[in-house]
Formats: sequence, structure tokens, C-alpha cells
Amino acid sequence: GHYISVDTSYEGEKAVLSSPELYTEEWSCVRLIYQIATTSETSPDPARLNLYLRQEGESFDRLLWSAKEPSDSWLIASLDLMNSTKKYKIVLEGEMGQDKSASIAVFEIKITPGYCIECDFEENHLCGFVNRWNPNVNWFVGGGNIRNSQSILPKDHTLNSELGHYMYVDSVYVKHFQEVAQLISPKTTAPMSGCLSFYYQLKQESSIVFTIYLRDTSGFYEEIWKTDSALSADWALAEVDFSAPYPMEVIFEVAFNSAKGGYVALDDISFSPVYCSNQTGMRTPFNPAEAGCNFEEDLCNFYQDHKDGPGWSRVKVKRNVYRTGDHTTGFGYYLLANTKFTSQPEYIGRLYGPTLPGNLQFCLRFYYALYGFFKMSGTLAVYIFEENHVVQEKIWSVLDSPRGVWTQAEISFKKPMPCKVVFVSWCKSFWDCGLVALDDVSLSLGSCQAADLLLPNPGECTFEKDECVFTQKKRGRGIWHRRRGPTPTSYTGPKGDHTTGVGYYMYIEASNMVYGQRAYLVSKSLRGTSGKQCLTFFYHMYGAGTGLLSVYLKKEGDDEEIPLWRRTGEQSISWLRGLIEYESDRNYQIIFEAIRGVSIRSDTAIDDILFQAGPCLEVEEIQFSSGYPDSLNEIEY
Repeated sequence: GHYISVDTSYEGEKAVLSSPELYTEEWSCVRLIYQIATTSETSPDPARLNLYLRQEGESFDRLLWSAKEPSDSWLIASLDLMNSTKKYKIVLEGEMGQDKSASIAVFEIKITPGYCIECDFEENHLCGFVNRWNPNVNWFVGGGNIRNSQSILPKDHTLNSELGHYMYVDSVYVKHFQEVAQLISPKTTAPMSGCLSFYYQLKQESSIVFTIYLRDTSGFYEEIWKTDSALSADWALAEVDFSAPYPMEVIFEVAFNSAKGGYVALDDISFSPVYCSNQTGMRTPFNPAEAGCNFEEDLCNFYQDHKDGPGWSRVKVKRNVYRTGDHTTGFGYYLLANTKFTSQPEYIGRLYGPTLPGNLQFCLRFYYALYGFFKMSGTLAVYIFEENHVVQEKIWSVLDSPRGVWTQAEISFKKPMPCKVVFVSWCKSFWDCGLVALDDVSLSLGSCQAADLLLPNPGECTFEKDECVFTQKKRGRGIWHRRRGPTPTSYTGPKGDHTTGVGYYMYIEASNMVYGQRAYLVSKSLRGTSGKQCLTFFYHMYGAGTGLLSVYLKKEGDDEEIPLWRRTGEQSISWLRGLIEYESDRNYQIIFEAIRGVSIRSDTAIDDILFQAGPCLEVEEIQFSSGYPDSLNEIEY
């Protein structure tokens, strides 16, 4: 047969192969048979194969999958495509890297309706199911040939004939007590929950244990089904409720106790997005967004126990150059636990979150900031209360000294019983206590480490690794620098970035520039789309000599740059959120331009740029403004 491969003579370049325009209203599975071959042992910049989804109306391609592991044989990748009403293209990209001996080849790409974990075992790729190799017992393909001596069953389930195929595992080769054979499904790549069903036959002389597990990316096994009947002479249907909010594999495991054990056969694995039996009641899947809050409107689903007194207050700080505002926008609300309102020492402020279901892996993220001079360790802690309120476990507490910077904390946890997250601020004596601020609490499914492995959101740039789609346009000495921590000049620039408080941002160093000098950060060419786009970013303009920050849109073929947004002069000591709504049906670039002000106290910074398709959900009051409002330094509670 034929395959398609990337020419390696173009070192460091990319080869791109694009599908025709596709449209699938139902859930589909993309299967890709590929190989990356190389002769070099390790390369710092290896060859990579990437698969992107290019949806209409989006300026960015979404990376669905990426591989760089070399192999001696063809491999299969299975990727779930969620049902969508948009037309799309699939784009394959071969990146050659610096490895001269590498080659990338694709043998087959197939898009079939249905879920990737479904299989009837009639095709030779077995839908990407694999055996965990064991020298003695393994799953084999059965059927397909009447004279096939291996075939122990008369007929498969799919075709109900001798020509059909199924998977089976036999005890004939068992050498040791308790041998285990595992058949592992492709990993789910999109959240799904519903009913997993399959057909099986089981013939046993001594005990066989046939079990089904889910395994997440951290290697944690959860049993979801086990055979109860001793015998099933004919194909029996099994159904099991199945929920995979984050990537999981389904593992079909058979354990034998002796060589006279018998056999298990398996066929026609299928999935339906509705739970198996309605007697259990329709379980609405847990929505983690309900357990988060940015405190802009109210406390969301968080609450305080009035026995504790008013521990946490929702406050807002007007833009000013002394006290930082909230983390969400820089002008919004956050929570403050503060001894000014509770004169007695030994006070405790507890903030309870909503009830979370048990047996799910969660990642909790939130931002905190500390103000004050004395011992701060232990002033903010996070506890898990199990529903009966008898058990409470501390899962995090603050250690570092106060700096007045919004810092991100992330905690992974999993509890067997329903539980609540509780934020506790505790003050031992009046003199020890500073202020503890809390904002932007969010909860997601899956561990935080697994979330970090997820493919990045297209159109988002946090500057943590690099400048993403942006490049410098050098004209003269004006340069944007990527930096972490405070800028070198005092009384100007941020103390930390907006993403985590300890990460990177881009800024201009005013002491290397002269008054009126410009620095440009230019995006690569982005795909034009019909309809509005929303650009969100955070900017930091603190310093008495601050100049201008402007954002421009440059359409392909135009010489003129269209001004979209501008700020002049010192704005706040906080990171402030900028929102811009724009549209461009032609390919375009977005340009950030900073102009140095009158003095060296003019370090302007930007961070956390996000492009989104569709109109902005909120509106920024002023697109073009200069200087302060009169109320700049009022602080209101």
C-alpha cells in the first residue's frame, strides 16, 4: 500500500496537510495510523507530528494531539471529536525539528461516526485497543476462519457467523497462580459520561475473575464492573455506568487461578451518552463551575457560618497607586479576612464551598494575597470537611511571607465521600495579623498535574514558556522583555505576573529607552473570520512617568493600522483587564505598542492575552482614556 511522508531535507520547517471541509453532526472518532522513525538516540529538538482541528469562525487551530516518540512499527492514535454544528478541517503538521535522521509517515486517516472506545473487532487495527503484554496469557483475536484451530467459539456476536471476529483470552497457557491478561482501550480525549455496554462469554472450570477498570493518567485504577454469574454459555450483555470527565482508559482484565481455568470472550463494545438504567434517576453530571467564584456579583455558592462572626468581607478597591485591587479585572470585588472588623484576637473566618460529590479527582485553584508585617504562616489554610462534619483534613496552608502580590495556589484532592472545601483564616493575636485576600476560586475535574499536561488553549498566551504567537518588531532601541518578579526600577512596573504571581510577563524597561520611544509586539498573521472576535488582556501601568499603551489591528493588504484601544499615563498599581471587540474578514495582525513616558518610572507591562471567537460578554467602559479619575486613591470597603 501507499503512505505519505515528510521530506526531511527541510530542517526545522513544517509540512502541513489539510483535509477537505468536513461536517459531522454526531460524535466521531478520528483514527490515525502513523510512524515516526529516527536513527539518533535522543534529540533536543525531535521531530513531531501534530493534529489540529480548524473550526470555521475561529482564528486559531486547536491542537488535538501531538506525538514525538519514535517507533519501529506503525502506531495508531484514536481521537474523539465531539459533536458540533460547525464545519471544520483536520490539519496534520509534521515538524522536522533538528533531527536530520528523522522521518514522519502517515499510512491511514479515518473518521468514523461513534466513540473511540467502541469496537466490534472486525478491522485489523482493533480500534486502537492494545494488550498489556504478558509472556503467558494475552487477549487474542478469535474467529474469522472456520479451520482456525485457535477459534474456541463457534460464532462471533457482531455478524453471528464463523467469519466474524471477537477478542478472547484462554487459560491454556497459564503458568503461575493468578495470571492476568489486560485489554486496554484507547484513552478518551473528550469528556463523556453514559452507558458502556459489551457482550461476553465465560466458560470456567475453576474461578476466573473478569473485571473492568477505569484508569486515569496518574495511574489510579477504579473498578466499575465484575462478573457475578459463574457461567454464560451464550453471549451475555453487560452494561455499566461510565463517567470520564478527564482522560481515561477502560481496562478489561481477566485473572486466572489455574491452567484449567476456561476462557473469556468479548465482542461489540459500545457507548451511549445516556446512563444505562433510568431507575437510578437521571444523574446530572456535576458541573465544576458551580464550585468556583470570582466574587464580582456575590459569594456564588460559598457561604459563612454565622456562629463564626463576619470573618470574610466582600470588598472592592477603587483604582489607586497604593493598594492592589482584585485579581479578576483589577477594578472588581474580592474577599478580605481582616481583624479590623473583628476586634477580638483568636478570631476565625471560615468560608464554606458547595458540596462536592465523592470519588472524583478534583483540582482546586485560587489566588491569595497577604498584607501585613508579622508572622503570616498559617493565616490562610484550606480544609476538606467530609459531609458528616466529623472529619476535617488540612490540605494546604500558606507559608511564604506577605508581598501584596496575587499568587496562585493549586491543590489536587480526591475523597471517597461527598465533601466541602473550606477556606479558613485564623488570627492568633492582634499584633500578628495582617490582611488575607482571596479571589478567583475555580475547580476543575482531574488532577492539577493532568490539567497541566492538557493541550494549551489556542489563542491564549500567558508568556510562561515563550512569546506564543507574538514577535518583536524592532525599530530602534524599544524592546519588549519577558520577565518574572519585579522590574528593576522602584515605584514602577509590576511586582509579579498576573498568571500565577510567580510567572512571566512582557514589559518595556524604561531605563533603556528615551522619552517617546516605541516598542512593538506583533502577532503572527491570524485567520480572518466573519463575525466579531473578543480580545482580553491584562496591562500594568504604574509609575509617575508612564507613557502610552495602544493596541492596533492591521489587516492584510492595508498599510494603515486601525487603533482599537489606548491608555495614557499611570493607571493603577494593579493588573487591569482590557477588553476589545473587533472584526476582520481578512487575515490580520494584532499589535501592542508601548511608548516610554517622561521618566524612568514608566515600565509598562502586559500579560495573559486571550483571543476568543464571538462578541465580548462584558463591555469595558472606556476604550480610550488618559490619566486618572479624581477618585484614584479612595479605598472603599
